[in-house]
Amino acid sequence: MSPHVLMASYLEPELVQRLRAGVPRAEIHYAPELLPVPGFRSDHRGTPRELDAGQLGTWHSLLGRAEVMFDFDWWQPECWRKNSPNLKWVQGTSAGIGARAAALGFTDDAVALTTAAGVHARALAEFVVAGLLHFVRDVPGLQRGMADRDWKTGASATLRGRKALIVGAGSIGREVARTLDFFGVDCIGTTRTPRDLGRPFGACVEFGPAALGAADIVVLACPLTHETRGLLGAEQLAAMKPGSLLVNIARGEVVDQRALIAFLEAGHLSGAVLDVAHPEPLPAGNPLWSAPNVLLSPHTAANVWTENERLVELFVDNLNRYIDGQPLRNPYDSARGY
Repeated sequence: MSPHVLMASYLEPELVQRLRAGVPRAEIHYAPELLPVPGFRSDHRGTPRELDAGQLGTWHSLLGRAEVMFDFDWWQPECWRKNSPNLKWVQGTSAGIGARAAALGFTDDAVALTTAAGVHARALAEFVVAGLLHFVRDVPGLQRGMADRDWKTGASATLRGRKALIVGAGSIGREVARTLDFFGVDCIGTTRTPRDLGRPFGACVEFGPAALGAADIVVLACPLTHETRGLLGAEQLAAMKPGSLLVNIARGEVVDQRALIAFLEAGHLSGAVLDVAHPEPLPAGNPLWSAPNVLLSPHTAANVWTENERLVELFVDNLNRYIDGQPLRNPYDSARGY
């Protein structure tokens, strides 16, 4: 029997056609007129529509039939047990679904969850390199020179020969290391349990003062769990090499933000490249906005025009695996939080 698959966030019509063609054994339910309006391409939150009683009734009916969902319900996500009694699997649209899954009550693995791990890796790696080059090649200095109309020659540093510590050597961390390796950066990584990481990593090391002090660049690419919340506090920031750079593409809560600002103001770090903050959205009065040597992205580094194509590729593969009774890619473990 064909599983009922409910698309709970917007996809371009041509991608839905590609999904249907790739998984003809599934019954795909896609009602874009009921879904939140995306603010940009690959927006999987969007602005909820004002639906009338009939439209909400239709959505409620679709939820009730769904065995598989692409993304979490936008309407009453916390009521999934009541609204979706036949639900067996949710394919997430982001790599880090732990906090949301826990908040919605997906804590006993009664419903299988899979993440979008790997889908955003290339885009995030590009952001890491862009942010690092911003500081290493002194883009702010070039901007000041242009503003002052000052043709002043000189030299800048380079990424080549630097050492990077990648905290979280998963699919995203590995892509970051692969990209930095191309620029001549030597990378070491950390994992929850020590293991041989292979190339492009030179070694798998324990996260701590020694690893932090040896790195010119620290990239946070770990999931947010009870173990990683507050992972980089004042003690760890103090252990970082003077003049080093910090990149956070994990979650804002992984870093003690007040301590980070203090170390930036003191000049201990030469820059911070942040795709995340805490809280989000960051209030206008938050001191992070005015902290020195910060390049801040509003958690959009992974949002690229081709994201949905990659998501559909993953979902097609996983949906065929589901129908065939094969293991799904990127399974979420509620005990580990990722």
